[in-house]
Amino acid sequence: MAIDHLDGRILLLLAREPRIGVLEMSRRLGVARGTVQARLDRLQSNGVIRGFGPEVDPAALGYPVTAFATLQIRQGQGADVRAHLATVPEVLELHTTTGTGDMLCRLVARSNADLQRVIDRVVGFDGIVRASTAIVMENPVPLRIIPLVEQAAEET
Repeated sequence: MAIDHLDGRILLLLAREPRIGVLEMSRRLGVARGTVQARLDRLQSNGVIRGFGPEVDPAALGYPVTAFATLQIRQGQGADVRAHLATVPEVLELHTTTGTGDMLCRLVARSNADLQRVIDRVVGFDGIVRASTAIVMENPVPLRIIPLVEQAAEET
């Protein structure tokens, strides 16, 4: 879905002030409240806006160690591996990939020793053949979407 300049302004405002109300957004953007609400509804229904929940920092919850695990799985076991990994709370994300591995997981743990427990739980499933894990040292560019929003809004 392409977004226009007004959609981009709405998304930027929401990103900067997630608790802002529709009426205040319409006032700041200089458009009718109904316009803002209709745009928000469309952005949600088209999957551009996936949620309004808080951003939670795993480290602040007691999980300061982050790692990425590349998994090789047995042929035909993808659905079972996905179901298994969905039961591991420390698996924050799972992507199927091309290349040397079949899946890439973002994991968190309470410590390096705890990371071994998490990895053991992840790979302790018959459908997973091998795992290669890399511990994150630093996150100088955290997940960000706003530059894409700005670029997409400019292209219209």
